[in-house]
Amino acid sequence: MGTTAAYHRHVPVHPATDATGHDLVAGDDSGGPSGELPGGSGHPVDLSLEELEGKARRVIGEMAYAYFAGGADDERLLAGNIEAWARWQLHPRVLAGIAGVDLSTTLLGTAVSSPVVIAPTAVQRLAHADGETATARGAAAVGALMVLSSLASCSLEEVAAAAPGGPRWMQVYILRDRARTVDLVRRAAGHGYGALVLTVDTVVSGLRLRELRGGVRLPPDLALPNVAGGSAQRAHDGGLMAVVTREFEPSLTPDDVGWLAGLSELPVVVKGVQRADDARRCVEVGAAAIVVSNHGGRQLADAPATADIVGEIADAVGDRAEVYVDGGIRRAPDVVKALALGARAVLIGRPTLWALAAGGADGVVALLRWYERELRRTMALCGAATVGGIDRSLVRRAP
Repeated sequence: MGTTAAYHRHVPVHPATDATGHDLVAGDDSGGPSGELPGGSGHPVDLSLEELEGKARRVIGEMAYAYFAGGADDERLLAGNIEAWARWQLHPRVLAGIAGVDLSTTLLGTAVSSPVVIAPTAVQRLAHADGETATARGAAAVGALMVLSSLASCSLEEVAAAAPGGPRWMQVYILRDRARTVDLVRRAAGHGYGALVLTVDTVVSGLRLRELRGGVRLPPDLALPNVAGGSAQRAHDGGLMAVVTREFEPSLTPDDVGWLAGLSELPVVVKGVQRADDARRCVEVGAAAIVVSNHGGRQLADAPATADIVGEIADAVGDRAEVYVDGGIRRAPDVVKALALGARAVLIGRPTLWALAAGGADGVVALLRWYERELRRTMALCGAATVGGIDRSLVRRAP
């Protein structure tokens, strides 16, 4: 599948290291200095996500690229999600006595290496032959949390076996045939998944024109082992949008959050929340965390960008539940802005797919190390030594 090396260019001079060799950016982890490629020099890395995406597109072909890259309708929200983070500025404090930067945090009590989480994305064997097992190995190698899609092309058992020590959560949909959802939850609980991430923004499929025009179908050699039933055949015949329309329960209410929570001891995270009142309702019925998300711009093209709403949702939830966010987060400064606005973590989707396609598990490691390195740099420049030290004072609306 190639490597990500061409898109991770090492900078020959190390400007972040002083005369004593002290480096706030590299950190000290068993996988080598953050941001370097396996076997790399530890120097700063110039990573072009645009070039990485181009490499991935050539590797996976146009049908798979249309599925992963596409959005709803005219795709205005794809660009809007990214652009919205630029409407916020970091407001750095100086003379903060930063001697080191610690990225570690906890998510629902699970220790993770950084607040960057692998988002649930479906059918990753369209990106790489090893699919979700490679992503899991890459995430586990750096101690990052991975959320596995219930529409994965590898079974949750395979993923657990591929990275037994890695933190992992299971994304779920409530299906019309609820017995299949019950079975999935029991399997996840029995194989070390630490939470259930319930996606609630798919009452119907968004109008994904790029998928329709590209003839996106699940290839005959791939399956959907986590939902079983007739899902794979439906995806072979009519694409993944047909699975959403025919199999997902459209009439969800807050009571269904409680129903899911009652199936196991696992905490429930509700993903796809875009309103403060909805977030409050989810918390009132037992949600342990909220993911502010517009499904990567794949459902309603005229919805708000997540950067514009995460702050108000975090304020509404307060300390009653954790808040995470996805949508358009590409750079380390975006991550810091999200945390300053009230999120505890961010979920990264498409960049992970491009790294997986270009370099398999090693590509995922390299991407996560890059985020870690640049997070350390950004936090040091902002005067924040820990993730907990990032607060609302570090961000302001751009004029």
